[in-house]
Amino acid sequence: MGSTPMRWAAWAGLGAQILFVLSWLVAAAWQGPGYSVTAHTVSDMYAVTAPHGAVLVVAITISGVATILFAVLALRPALRTAGWTATVGCVLLALSIYGIGDAFTPWEREACRLADPGCTAADQVATSGGSLDALLSTIGIVLFVASTFFLGAAMKRVAGWERWAWPARWVGIAFVVLLFTLVAADSADLGGLVERLLAATGAAAIAAAAVRVLRLPAAP
Repeated sequence: MGSTPMRWAAWAGLGAQILFVLSWLVAAAWQGPGYSVTAHTVSDMYAVTAPHGAVLVVAITISGVATILFAVLALRPALRTAGWTATVGCVLLALSIYGIGDAFTPWEREACRLADPGCTAADQVATSGGSLDALLSTIGIVLFVASTFFLGAAMKRVAGWERWAWPARWVGIAFVVLLFTLVAADSADLGGLVERLLAATGAAAIAAAAVRVLRLPAAP
């Protein structure tokens, strides 16, 4: 049954996904004419040279911290009867790009935007912030995909969660497909669009899990 801390953590997880998606949707409005949401990444919008980049940094950092709390304090207790698979899945989610990857955003700022005159992809990762962003994003995506399969296995073993098992796995499969699509999309200046589809897919899946936790009966 859902306890009060568990429900608060679930609300935090749900709110985090909404804040995360809204932040980069809204931030596109003040990037200027050189920025393209279809060609350029979300990371470009909080680069050191990005206008009002700190706004996005704060929003995404809060989202990351809240997602970690959701994974540890809400989803893990909800799936505790599944044992180690639930623990591994929730830890992977907390360490993924939606958790640690977003929580470390203040230290992941690229040196410049590709929309800036003279800025290249090499220039972006020339600083520690850009390198950390590339590293945590790559590792974080792999951890998120892994978490979907561990959580799917856990859900299959918990009463009331059985029908969520395959949807969880399909999220991981969709992520892999979109990653391969991203490679091809970059050459067609559509990398930013596919990246946003990736980001929204994972956020929607986490939000759905948060709603499921919130629907659990309240603890006496």
